[in-house]
Amino acid sequence: MRRPNKAPPAASKDGPRINDDIRNAQIQLIDQTGDNKGTVETVLAIKMAQEAGMDLVEISPNVSPPVCKIMDYGKYKYSAQKKAAEARKRQKTVEIKEIKLRPMIDDHDYDVKMRAMQRFFEEGDKVKITLRYRGREMAHQEIGTKLLDKIKTDVAELAKVEQDARFEGRQVVMVLAPR
Repeated sequence: MRRPNKAPPAASKDGPRINDDIRNAQIQLIDQTGDNKGTVETVLAIKMAQEAGMDLVEISPNVSPPVCKIMDYGKYKYSAQKKAAEARKRQKTVEIKEIKLRPMIDDHDYDVKMRAMQRFFEEGDKVKITLRYRGREMAHQEIGTKLLDKIKTDVAELAKVEQDARFEGRQVVMVLAPR
């Protein structure tokens, strides 16, 4: 028994359609100097682009008729790629750094944690403070609350509270973001 011929689906290209990929009968044409030539037959526009040694590129496909421009597609693609790379280079991903504490932390240990927190804020990162209770410490939660309040006042000029302290089982979590 013969199976019906199933051709593989056409690979969808990313980016605008160019030259013979443009299927509309008429298009709104903009030539290489930027002048609007009005509504033109697609075949004629492709011929004009080839005579100029360039490509016909669809700029706005969703309007009727679609807007196409005569330009060097390779140069257009290269500049778009450079622009995207520049945008990626400029963006900074904000990381969340975690500082783990216990309610009965000593003064020197607290100072070390505060210096680390200050460095994280200067780098532009958020800080998640995790205060973990063990055993009988759960009976004295006010000690942990006082510690978190002390942290808030100590970093008030560097950071703002993004997520206030909340319980998650045996630990309290608070998120601070740089100002």
